[in-house]
Amino acid sequence: MFKTVKEEIRVVFERDPAARSIGEILFCYPGFRAIMNHRLAHFFYCKKRYFLARWISHISRHLTGIEIHPGAKIGKGVFIDHGSGIVIGETAEIGDNVTIYQGVTLGGTGKEKGKRHPTIGNNVTISAGAKVLGSFRVGNNVKIGAGSVVLKAVPDNCTVVGVPGRIVVKDGARVEDTEAQIDLDHNILPDPIADAIGDLQTRIEELEKRLSEYESEGGWNENTQYTKWPQRKTANA
Repeated sequence: MFKTVKEEIRVVFERDPAARSIGEILFCYPGFRAIMNHRLAHFFYCKKRYFLARWISHISRHLTGIEIHPGAKIGKGVFIDHGSGIVIGETAEIGDNVTIYQGVTLGGTGKEKGKRHPTIGNNVTISAGAKVLGSFRVGNNVKIGAGSVVLKAVPDNCTVVGVPGRIVVKDGARVEDTEAQIDLDHNILPDPIADAIGDLQTRIEELEKRLSEYESEGGWNENTQYTKWPQRKTANA
């Protein structure tokens, strides 16, 4: 147990430059505490002490804001940074040296029994707010961009971004996909409101042009009388 704690502390020091002391990690890092609590809960889960395992997991969720089902399998060197809002499902499997940021969900897509959560390979980074949903494998050395929604398997050595997630880098080379390239540049994400305003402005310009052409043909001037349509009679009139 002491060896496990020492290893988890080493991982925090390696991946978080803000970590200054062992005491700070032990008492002020929710990700560290969530991992340690999970390892205890998982131990009891494997011993079929399900209620005790769930109780430890439940208390840990309230203390850390991180929900990890005691049935989930987590490898060595897993680092949870910031932590809040993370959900890891029962049949999820996480490899070694994985980094998980806040708001990540490793969830299922159905209510059936059995394997229904993702398997994460080794040396994977899952950025803030990403969702990995379903029973499939995310390969080794994969990076998942912030806010991405991954719904299918990802090969080794890839970078995935977007909704739904698309591969934009594979084996160190950029994937030639215009839409994927746009998604990789987060500063030019689509803005539906701006697009709607742009379409409206274009329409107004077209109408002004047509009106100008109509005026130049003598079809309208200041003395033009508008047609007054007769008022519609109502039943009480």
